[in-house]
Amino acid sequence: RMDQALLLVRNELPAPGLNLAARSGSCHQCLYQFLAFVPPSNESLRKPGTASVMVDTQHPLTLLLNSSVGDKDLCKIQYHFGEFGNYSLVVKTLSTSTQTVSCDLIINEGPINSYLPILFAFLVYMGILAILIAGRLLMKIDPVRNWVYKKLNPRATDRMINSELGSPNTTDSINCDPAPHPWTTASRRRLHSLDTFRGLSLVIMVFVNYGGGKYWFFKHESWNGLTVADLVFPWFVFIMGTSIALALGSMLRWGSSKWKVLRKILWRTFVLILLGIIVVNPNYCLGPLSWDNLRIPGVLQRLGFTYLVVAALELLFTRADSGTWEGRFPALQDILPYWPQWIFILVLEAIWLCLTFLLPVPDCPRGYIGPGGIGDFGKYPNCTGGAAGYIDRLLLGEKHMYQHPSSGVIYQTTMPYDPEGILGTINSIVMAFLGLQAGKITLFYKDQHKQIMSRFVIWGIVMGIISAILTKCSKEEGFIPINKNLWSISYVTTTSCFAFILLLLIYYLVDVKKWWSGAPFLYPGMNSILVYIGHQVFANYFPFKWKMQDSQSHAEHLIQNLIATTLWVIISYILYRRRIFWKI
Repeated sequence: RMDQALLLVRNELPAPGLNLAARSGSCHQCLYQFLAFVPPSNESLRKPGTASVMVDTQHPLTLLLNSSVGDKDLCKIQYHFGEFGNYSLVVKTLSTSTQTVSCDLIINEGPINSYLPILFAFLVYMGILAILIAGRLLMKIDPVRNWVYKKLNPRATDRMINSELGSPNTTDSINCDPAPHPWTTASRRRLHSLDTFRGLSLVIMVFVNYGGGKYWFFKHESWNGLTVADLVFPWFVFIMGTSIALALGSMLRWGSSKWKVLRKILWRTFVLILLGIIVVNPNYCLGPLSWDNLRIPGVLQRLGFTYLVVAALELLFTRADSGTWEGRFPALQDILPYWPQWIFILVLEAIWLCLTFLLPVPDCPRGYIGPGGIGDFGKYPNCTGGAAGYIDRLLLGEKHMYQHPSSGVIYQTTMPYDPEGILGTINSIVMAFLGLQAGKITLFYKDQHKQIMSRFVIWGIVMGIISAILTKCSKEEGFIPINKNLWSISYVTTTSCFAFILLLLIYYLVDVKKWWSGAPFLYPGMNSILVYIGHQVFANYFPFKWKMQDSQSHAEHLIQNLIATTLWVIISYILYRRRIFWKI
């Protein structure tokens, strides 16, 4: 099968036989898992005992061979098997006098390179990009542009060529119809870098939700650590916070009262939570949706609640006039006037730390933040997520949580655990608040590109330093490891560090130098809710999914997932051209 190899174990040792066990390199402090019993050799027939097993190829494995009697370890081998490879492990005695055992791994048939489809897909998309860029450059040449316009619309082109200007002018077309003026003004004022950032996060989210070609690094990490899939949701939360700062400031400047804005915040929160519970609910796979198996937490639910807290917090302290602050330390005018917000966020974080590390959890050590299952040498099999999992099970009930957490594959956990649970929502609020800070920077230093970019750099460095301290620059050995399932504070500081740096680059390319329009990510970024809900609702319908000829091929899965993701980009482009935007 996909991500597996065949291992044939040949045992040339006499009785009593061998036990073969394995442990994945991605499974921290895990118990060895029994794979097969290898019978002893038949000395009379001079025939070795054999056993065939399938081994995982996604991560390096440690193989352990020991005697079936006495549990004596004979050899231990660390190896990263290749997909669809055929291997033999030969166990024999080197010397009858010393009873030295040799374990030799032999490659019978070489594995395939399962990463080549990614390279081919990259080259195809780069080729399409090159063609589009070349076409755009050609359209800047007057004879070429006039010829294309003439072919597409001969009458309009003749009028254009015979006109005094000789080329279409957006100002003239706007003057012919005064209605588009508000649209054009809004477009010029809008920071396209924010929509591009949101669209980039959304496109990656759609791709990984559709399967990401079934590659392990396009899936969520089993427990501690970070993959591509783990970046997109916090980035989406981050840019939501940035948009809150800009949107609330704009509404207040246009004369909306705070009560009217609050009603809009409450309505949007209600709609997001309702959509998450009723429309986008993974527990549909358990049968018709009912209260018995309704998953209460979820992505849209967390977005809605996070939006409510951060938007209300900003509304409470924001000002319609975001002019220069006249207090001390003008360089900190985007921080110091909002010190009550920072106190609120710090109190929230203190609550998260106290509940995570001090709350007593039955049958679990205090402060446990591990995966449970076979992790930690199987000592705490039912302690998945520690306090976070316990609070969800206590307040929501196991049937109202996510039933298939990512920890179940590697760590073989059996407890339901929800990565969008109650306790982790605290740190998603912190993430959105950091995004809110990015929005304030763009407001307070409007058109001061150096000031904005320097502050993005500083924030990125500060978040990176905090992450390095919390994690000790280690995946497993830090004070608080990076963990998406827990939404640990180190996960927030790490992804926000990346978010500030990425937003800096996009802002520089799109809004400062204008070297890039933001396409194609701009289009889904301006219709994010529609694309997110649409890709979830139609995930199992053609043309987003079809029956494959070989379901064990990374290439076929990658093609299907890339086509489905590209279709949503095209749909969002069509909606953009028709000026159709679904806002809540």
